Amino acid sequence: MLDLKASECIVHFWDAKACRETYDYFLLLFISHSRILFTYDIQILLMKGRFLMSVPSADLVVTNLVKNFCVEKSLFGFCKKYVPAVDGISFRVNTGEILGFLGTNGAGKTTTIQMLLGLMEPSSGSIEYFSKDFKTHRSELLNHIGFASTYVKLADRLTVYENLDIYGRLYGLSKNQRQIRIEQMLKFFEMWNYKDRDAKLLSAGQITRVMLAKAFLTDPKIVLLDEPTASLDPDVSAAVLQFVKEQREQRGMSILFTSHNMDEVAEVCDRILVLDHGTIIADSTPEGLTNTIRNVHMTLLVTEGLQKVDALCKELGIIVKIDNQFTYLDILETVVPRLLNELVRRDITYSYIAIDRPTLKDYFMSIAASSRRKKTGAY
Repeated sequence: MLDLKASECIVHFWDAKACRETYDYFLLLFISHSRILFTYDIQILLMKGRFLMSVPSADLVVTNLVKNFCVEKSLFGFCKKYVPAVDGISFRVNTGEILGFLGTNGAGKTTTIQMLLGLMEPSSGSIEYFSKDFKTHRSELLNHIGFASTYVKLADRLTVYENLDIYGRLYGLSKNQRQIRIEQMLKFFEMWNYKDRDAKLLSAGQITRVMLAKAFLTDPKIVLLDEPTASLDPDVSAAVLQFVKEQREQRGMSILFTSHNMDEVAEVCDRILVLDHGTIIADSTPEGLTNTIRNVHMTLLVTEGLQKVDALCKELGIIVKIDNQFTYLDILETVVPRLLNELVRRDITYSYIAIDRPTLKDYFMSIAASSRRKKTGAY
């Protein structure tokens, strides 16, 4: 049994507050010593502890990040007009989190990733990895950052093994470490049999697999994955997604994940940021985003009264597509009961009905349509 006074508990509490176990630790001290009085001060400490514990640690913190591009220069070479590709975005990737990063083409995703990797200088704002400023500690921090993209090429004249070996050297791995990790990664991504093949002879899918092996080769703390499953066969894609989830679960690795495959994003991501015209327009879970879509998809197999369906849908303002006897409806969820009543009242019978809730793909399609309207000025 611990023999501590209340004041000693307070000291221990504040000494340990940087640890994840702070709140539980203080409760343990409190419970294990019956002589500690539950005073007002201790209640305040408990509330502070609970607040501290509710904020997870972050491997990446981006604050007010801006990137402007000059679109018009003066006669003397000075920029007269800037256009923001990234317009003051702020977000964080929590430790052990898989964060989806979505947006239509031109939304600012690639520009943001280039700044996060130090390939492009921000116009303003800050980037921190592991509580250290990226600009100040760039070389040190890059040792803990992995990156894979289908849009980045390997060194064509080098073999698969040589590409990874040089990468491992740059990141300070010993010869023995490189041999072990390269074999592990290439075997996992089913590229070990191609280790001596020149990169220029690889298919698009094979290049993607080598890039993924490269991203995880040095056992980084955080990985930025840009379209990681593009060009991959479905079975390989599934294995890659499982591998990504295992890295988070087993190693506490943080991952920033971009993809145009909404099923993949919904499967692996804990939270999703949506970028549009350089600004973050949504930050939620996959379920949270799909819940913003008010329409559901209904499929009917009409057996009698098919000719009446089109007129009914026009009356109710329902988008309808009729293909033979199948009727596909895009309908507000709140209108479904009224539609079903009208089908009965108008003697429209059906042998099959299915109502599907919106998916992340539906959400993405809605923001893509909104983005196009912004570009054309049509609202």
